[in-house]
Amino acid sequence: MLLNPVISKLAGKRVVLASASPRRQDILSNVGLRFEVVPSWFKETLDKTMFSAPHDYAVETAKQKALEVARRMHVKHLKTPDIVIGADTIVTLGDLILEKPVDKEDAYNMLSRLSGKEHSVFTGVAIVHCKSQEALDHELETVVTDFYEETKVKFADLSEDLLWEYVDSGEPMDKAGGYGIQSLGGMLVERVHGDFLNVVGFPLNHFCKKLAEIYYPPSQHTITRVKHDSIPYVESFENLSDEEKQCPSKSKIIEKKVYKKKDSSSTSITGSSPPDPTVLQNGLSEKSIKGVQPPSKILQLLDGFKASKTLFVASKLKVFDEIKDKGALTAAEIAEKINASLCGTERLLDACVALGLLDKTHQVYHNTQLANAYLVSDADLSMHAYILHSDDNVWPHFTHLESAVKEGKNQHHRAIGTKTDNVFQNAYYHNPEVKERFMAAMHCMLKITARDIATAFDLSKYNSACDLGGCTGALAHELVQVYPNMEVTVLDFPEVIQNISNFQPQGLESSRLKYTPGNFLKDNLPRADLYILSRIVHDLPEGKLNCLLEKISQVCNPGHGALLLAEIVLDEEKKEPRAILQSLSMGEGKQRSGSEYRNLLEHHGFNNVQVRVTSNLLDTILALKR
Repeated sequence: MLLNPVISKLAGKRVVLASASPRRQDILSNVGLRFEVVPSWFKETLDKTMFSAPHDYAVETAKQKALEVARRMHVKHLKTPDIVIGADTIVTLGDLILEKPVDKEDAYNMLSRLSGKEHSVFTGVAIVHCKSQEALDHELETVVTDFYEETKVKFADLSEDLLWEYVDSGEPMDKAGGYGIQSLGGMLVERVHGDFLNVVGFPLNHFCKKLAEIYYPPSQHTITRVKHDSIPYVESFENLSDEEKQCPSKSKIIEKKVYKKKDSSSTSITGSSPPDPTVLQNGLSEKSIKGVQPPSKILQLLDGFKASKTLFVASKLKVFDEIKDKGALTAAEIAEKINASLCGTERLLDACVALGLLDKTHQVYHNTQLANAYLVSDADLSMHAYILHSDDNVWPHFTHLESAVKEGKNQHHRAIGTKTDNVFQNAYYHNPEVKERFMAAMHCMLKITARDIATAFDLSKYNSACDLGGCTGALAHELVQVYPNMEVTVLDFPEVIQNISNFQPQGLESSRLKYTPGNFLKDNLPRADLYILSRIVHDLPEGKLNCLLEKISQVCNPGHGALLLAEIVLDEEKKEPRAILQSLSMGEGKQRSGSEYRNLLEHHGFNNVQVRVTSNLLDTILALKR
């Protein structure tokens, strides 16, 4: 296989890498490939239990990353890519997928598990070819070719000192499996069987072979092999011949879809200006090649609020409910059901298609699996109530962000028209309708994340638990299901306890559940082996929080008691946006990193503080009373 002719087939095309990984960028750049970097927004939350083998999970994740970028560039950026490359690398020991470690102790345990053993590194790769069909009103057609590569890696028998030396270097913390073979982690490796670059993050050899299959698979007798000391840069090559275009590919084609683009009359960024001689054929300027990327990230942020509001309005109008009831509907049928204009409804539906919430075939709209699972109001894991809460309560706070930044305090008085120190009790609970909507929002949020909270740690040794501020008991229900010997008490305001009947699941055995009215800041706490604070700590001012933690510490049994927190945990460098953006509400409390939670809890008499990042709405911290 000749690498240069294979890579040359991509010259002059708009090639996009759907990954921010500098290692993947280096691997592809080093062989002369010119490409744009557009990191995918796809959340890597696929249920691993749904896949028969770990590599299937990696391939599907890579495919979804690439498709998300292809759709977004076509619809939002008005720049249809020719090819989008997606990749996902995982480390497995047996059938267990090893995630990025959450802290140093987790990294040490992970590497200890690999010590002296052979494990597999899989990279799933998806190559998405895109075409805008003018005959179909500029719809996007995609053809996906996927594959995976496996490399076996054998670790040496590693001493405890060596492992801790590597962990203390900090390198394991952002890497799946807890090591980077191209850096210090290479000292842990005894041998590699297979593609070394696959372990780094991208299987270049297999990728080039796949391109050869796609573009011009040669007959066996014409194969020649030429050794090149280096791969020369090629500015451009002629397009494929008609014969090459029609040549069937041996690759596995797993998807062919069309996606609606924005109105074709929209003006492109370049307008009718003459071509810029400094712009290369794939759309990148010479300046961007030198390190200044096009402003795609800024454009994503600029339009982000439009996507949120689209989701809010479609949910408030119950678009997903109407479609699920009938299976599929036209825009006119939906407009009639939601009592809206046909023009406005059609634009809203097409926006939902572009965002991946709906599918559209032959002018008929269908819910995606995502919509049926999370957006239909009566689905088991529905986020409908939390979405409405975000629109009614969170959105107004952020419309006053400028004032919040200037004043350094929350904007409750502007957002919800009340001046009160206790927003949740006084503003929400004194209005029955608002109170029930707020409880519904908290209920659906915890229902989605409760299983991950309950199983992040083995809590089977605790016979009793007390969920402080447990609201509707969604987490408590999960705990008694997972741990048959556990009894759980939910302590919350009387106004909450008297309304929990609306949120109780049908047929659930509840003899081990108890609801107690009270104020955990003022009243005595029920005795329990395990105390739980879910979405409480980040919202309390420092003084009240310290009093509460001291109160819990005093009633915990030393050596037997524990405290479980469910919060969004900041990464140590505070670069992950979700918790950082949450902090902009300027509440009296604050968001914290894992080390900050550890310091806080150790100050109040807890030790062995462990953090688990769940990849769900909330992360989990467990601390033992010393």
